[in-house]
Amino acid sequence: MAANLKLAELLGSLSYALDLTEGQPAGHCVRCCWIGVHIGRQIGMAEAEIWALYYTLLLKDLGCSSNAARICELYLVDDQHFKHDFKLVGNNLSQVLGFVFEHTGKNENWTQRLTAILNILRNGEQIAQELIQTRCDRGARIARQLRFPESVAQGIHSLDEHWDGSGRPEGLRGSAIPIHARIALLAQVIDVFHFSHGMEAARLEIQQRAGVWFDPELVAAFKVVGQDAAFWQVLNDPKIDQIVQSLEPAQWTRPLDEAYMDDIASAFGQVVDAKSPFTAGHSERVGFYANLIAQEMGFSAERCQWITRAALLHDVGKLGVSSRILEKPGRLTDEEFRAVQQHASLTETILEKIAPFAELAVVAAAHHERLDGQGYPRKISGAAICMETRIITVADIFDAISAERPYHAANSPEKTIEIMRGMLGSAIDADCFAALQSVVMRESLLSPA
Repeated sequence: MAANLKLAELLGSLSYALDLTEGQPAGHCVRCCWIGVHIGRQIGMAEAEIWALYYTLLLKDLGCSSNAARICELYLVDDQHFKHDFKLVGNNLSQVLGFVFEHTGKNENWTQRLTAILNILRNGEQIAQELIQTRCDRGARIARQLRFPESVAQGIHSLDEHWDGSGRPEGLRGSAIPIHARIALLAQVIDVFHFSHGMEAARLEIQQRAGVWFDPELVAAFKVVGQDAAFWQVLNDPKIDQIVQSLEPAQWTRPLDEAYMDDIASAFGQVVDAKSPFTAGHSERVGFYANLIAQEMGFSAERCQWITRAALLHDVGKLGVSSRILEKPGRLTDEEFRAVQQHASLTETILEKIAPFAELAVVAAAHHERLDGQGYPRKISGAAICMETRIITVADIFDAISAERPYHAANSPEKTIEIMRGMLGSAIDADCFAALQSVVMRESLLSPA
């Protein structure tokens, strides 16, 4: 599979998952890449630096899922709408205060709203620092795990630094801010305002923030870039993904072997799991269990690796579900449950953008289908559910029941197996379940009968 896939295609496609967690329109990171690379070339950056800039832009939001649950807790809101709207707020204090009053707990009773607003007003600096620090540290750490150089990690870490020193997390000023971060923030604001309000609004916004948020030389460079009508045409082109893939400096591209793809799948599984404290490590464990079950059932080493990769990415669509729903301890409303169900379809939509992942996308996205046809997203049943999906389903259910969740306490392996036995033939395949029992017994997770 790796021989037919380039790093730019894989990460460009997976960047759509990052758009979801930031509440941004699909293709936001890809469009930022188009904008930022043009700025970098306009100021004369060397091709090696353009390559690092390219991946800083595609992956700038790697850490953004890590503060989603905390935003919901503090502001009593849907984190995705909150993040989307906050990107349209400038550096003006009155705008920030207006945003806080308008968005905080707007669907809660007045007492809850007032308590939350007062907490934010009293502890605003500390809260802002916490949310940004968490995101920046996490994003940089995952960039390193993805084998990118420190310039990419630092570019992601410093995304929210401002030219005048008013940014976070370190309060860096001027040229002390890494050039990749300066360009990434500028590209981000250009895309947000261009998509929301049009070309002239984007130009006006960055001009107003020049010397405050943005390096004035970069704003001047974009002014030149923006004079080309073809630049804006591509920014609006539905096929911008393919065009952006061609922007990667070919001589600096990295080979994408099977081990590297596994590292990437693991990293994006961590991005997903960071959405909730209750799902920390979930994707990695599902991948681990799925691999052992597949081995137990006699799958080849190559296919076991493929199943593990699908398991690591099975929940990537959850980045499109509000943490306010994922963290809810009580029963979900019908509307909330439909929102949760949507994550399976989103997983397929994201993964099918990667041409060699066509089969993997279908297999991973079907992990909530049931043998009795009562699952989702397609309500397929019986033989229509392939064995690879059935393996991931069993691994997913085992971890979901055994781990602590907002709606239930952790269960022992014995109790988990007992609960799962009641799902045989309806949700769970008997052969996969038998393999799971053998695996957990061998791993000394179950007491002998």
